Amino acid sequence: MRVAGRIRPPGDKSVTHRALMLAGLSRTKVVLDGALTALDAKSTARVLRQLGVAIGPLRRGEVTVVRGRAWRRPSRTLDCGNSGTTARLILGCLAGHRFEARLSGDASLRRRPMRRVTEPLVQMGATVREEAGDGLPLRIRGAQLKPFRFLSPVASAQLKSALLLAGLAGGVPVTVVEPARSRDHTERLFSYLGMDIRVDAVEISLQSAGSVWPRTEPFDLQIPGDASSAAFLVAAAILADSGELLIEDVGVNPTRSGYLDVLERMGGRIKTERRREVCGEPVADLVVSPSWLTGTEVKAAEIPGLIDEVPVLAGLAARAAGETVFRSVGELRVKESNRLNLVAENLRAIGAEAAVAGDDLHVVGSERPLRGRVETARDHRLAMTFAVLGLTDKARIELSEPASAAVSYPGFFEDLRLVTGR
Repeated sequence: MRVAGRIRPPGDKSVTHRALMLAGLSRTKVVLDGALTALDAKSTARVLRQLGVAIGPLRRGEVTVVRGRAWRRPSRTLDCGNSGTTARLILGCLAGHRFEARLSGDASLRRRPMRRVTEPLVQMGATVREEAGDGLPLRIRGAQLKPFRFLSPVASAQLKSALLLAGLAGGVPVTVVEPARSRDHTERLFSYLGMDIRVDAVEISLQSAGSVWPRTEPFDLQIPGDASSAAFLVAAAILADSGELLIEDVGVNPTRSGYLDVLERMGGRIKTERRREVCGEPVADLVVSPSWLTGTEVKAAEIPGLIDEVPVLAGLAARAAGETVFRSVGELRVKESNRLNLVAENLRAIGAEAAVAGDDLHVVGSERPLRGRVETARDHRLAMTFAVLGLTDKARIELSEPASAAVSYPGFFEDLRLVTGR
């Protein structure tokens, strides 16, 4: 397989969710350039429309216009689709609005935990009524919230962001102290938009934002290319036999780009060019060449910065020399699927050596052809990981379904063919 050309990944999923919500909480016209057009982003847009926000279509290659306005009580259940980010962050926004809303989602999302977000929101003053234990559907009624300081038991960007958005919507100061630093897209957007957000290592504080928010002057936001989507293009280039691939406008936020550090440690030939900042986010172009990888240990402290890239890193580890160990990745059990077990089971199904020991994932690399059927469980990151592995020499990998890639990367298979010719 040969790689060639240049490509831009779709807009960053995490930034798109947050930009849509902040635009929706404003009182003005906001133009989003480069927003993700995938199913998860459309779930956020759909929910915001149900709350009274005017949002134009999310279409690839076009800007999206949002007209923020006062939110209204929804007339029907807010459908969050498959998007955990939509559900958890919108809960934070709703906590500061004095009406009741019911949230639900697809079967996968209904199995994912929500108490990590709802319990601190209740402490702030919101009311939550569960219908099916720790998950969706549930009802939330917003209130006059109280200033809040929270010692988070987990490093979770979704939890942190939900509480910061609650503070913004409710007009109260919020401080979150994490055990380790998680993705900081929310803090960066808040700062870029002029809010008094203070970051001291793992302590993040939003002071009263009432003087600058809701914003009434129109503004634009540019969304960088998604770091997680770029990881699959990086993987394809590393596994190639020849060529070079230029991946443009990739978000290289240090709380998201940990996978690049791991790949460079394993021997990946990745050059970073044209570093710059876009709307508070660091962005660069990546030049990736075929590489011979060696196994490594990915320590627990590294996991928050690459949790979504563990599947594709594990796939690459299956082609590396020696063993790779991912420490403390139990959080993968409560993603769109039991991602931890399925990564190991699917690697074994195609002839690789992989095992789960407690919360650790072990993968031993080899050069044997990868052949077999993969159960994606409608998990977009599994579908894309094994599609990339299917490009390797003499591989024959059948996906149970490929369509789930559209959850985060519409046009993934077309882009993969574009850069590999396969």
